[in-house]
Amino acid sequence: MTRHFLHVIRGLATATLLSVALVATAQADKVTVNLGYAASETSPYAILAGKFEELVEQYTDGSVDVKVRCCAQLVTEDEAFKAMQLGTVDMFIITANNISPHFPLTDAFVLPYIFQSKDHAYAVLNGDIGASFSQKLLEDTGVHLLAYGFVGDRDFYNTVRKVETPADMEGLKIRVPKNEVMIDTFEEFGASPIPLAWAETPPALQTGAIDGADNGTAFIKSQKFYEIAKHLTILEHFNYFSPLLASDRIMNKLDDAQREAVMRAAKEAGAYHRKTMSEQIADVRRFLGEEGGMTVTYPDKTPFIAAAARVQDKYAKERGAEFTAFVEAVRNAAN
Repeated sequence: MTRHFLHVIRGLATATLLSVALVATAQADKVTVNLGYAASETSPYAILAGKFEELVEQYTDGSVDVKVRCCAQLVTEDEAFKAMQLGTVDMFIITANNISPHFPLTDAFVLPYIFQSKDHAYAVLNGDIGASFSQKLLEDTGVHLLAYGFVGDRDFYNTVRKVETPADMEGLKIRVPKNEVMIDTFEEFGASPIPLAWAETPPALQTGAIDGADNGTAFIKSQKFYEIAKHLTILEHFNYFSPLLASDRIMNKLDDAQREAVMRAAKEAGAYHRKTMSEQIADVRRFLGEEGGMTVTYPDKTPFIAAAARVQDKYAKERGAEFTAFVEAVRNAAN
């Protein structure tokens, strides 16, 4: 009886220790991920970030806890890529043109009118070209590209006048990101580009330090630029996408199952972002022209496309063989 009792006690003790060990292991394996973006909570970034958070926690049974931080709570968008390289920021959603200073090949996607259609854009990004780009990004910078998300168009707005031709751009002081391709493009269009960080754009527009800028259509609404600038030109001169990026440090914290779940969540969140945003753009443009009170112009793009072709050719020649080959691959994917 005594021996049996001791045997039972030992068995219970062993089971208890095993349970404690399993709980400790589960706790040790839980990973918290801070996902940041610089725009407002009503911006398109929020759609991608929110869906990613939901799916990651679902697919990992809560072992990966995503904390979404909007509005540059972690760092500004200009600082975010370097911070991921250093491992001080886990994940961030960054507009592609702001990756270019750290990874110049990105400028191939920034080139004006580089994508002939949305089908062309998604064939490139979601196919072999996009996969090779993300792999080279990781090799060269140590930053993981998890999802490309929605491909939108930058539309042009200003406080001065309606723009229908490049001649109407003459003399306009236009905010551009600190990106050489975008600076050169607006110079070809005839404007006076002024490189400014994103955070400086709203006050510069309000004070008249700049006359206009360009952004994704949804951002013009979410940032309420229609309250300041009353002229909207549907120019669609730059495509944009805002990849979900991750530091190598945070990806190495994940075990194999967590990493697979995170990649799956990113892919599905990117598809959701694409579908949701595509459905919204027409409504956003209607809002800007009606409730927003903007004068909306749909110009003949032919002279703008001709100016853009000069920018494309310039960069294809200047950036070396790798860049030229990449641009050609993107162009050929339209065929």
